[in-house]
Amino acid sequence: MSMGSDMYREQILDHYKNPRNYGELEDPSFSHVGENPMCGDEIRVDVTLEDDDDTIEYVSFVGDGCAISQASASLLSQKLPGMSLDELEGMDRDDVTEMLGIDISPMRIKCAVLAEKVAQDGAKIYRGEKELDKTSTED
Repeated sequence: MSMGSDMYREQILDHYKNPRNYGELEDPSFSHVGENPMCGDEIRVDVTLEDDDDTIEYVSFVGDGCAISQASASLLSQKLPGMSLDELEGMDRDDVTEMLGIDISPMRIKCAVLAEKVAQDGAKIYRGEKELDKTSTED
């Protein structure tokens, strides 16, 4: 194992134990929830947009789950502010694995992308492009 991967593993554990932007926003532009039923991960993402109704201003999350799902949500909450909704919707699993900095096994990829998928679906619902009560990584 290289020193670089050790550093990323420590980063994941730090974000899991000390999540950034954890909690609910008081008056978000949109909120959405999702789950990874195979692992038991659950996340709610709150997003506040700037006055242009397109630029992400604040992101917070609450949830429970494995270290990878919670660290991914924490890291994503730091990455998204300043991005447009189109940029959010253009993200894919490679963006998430790059953000985490480690190779994710096929069994754990659903844990890693849960927060991203919840935020993306929340944006689509906000824009009126999708109707969905809850995001699931099994869909």
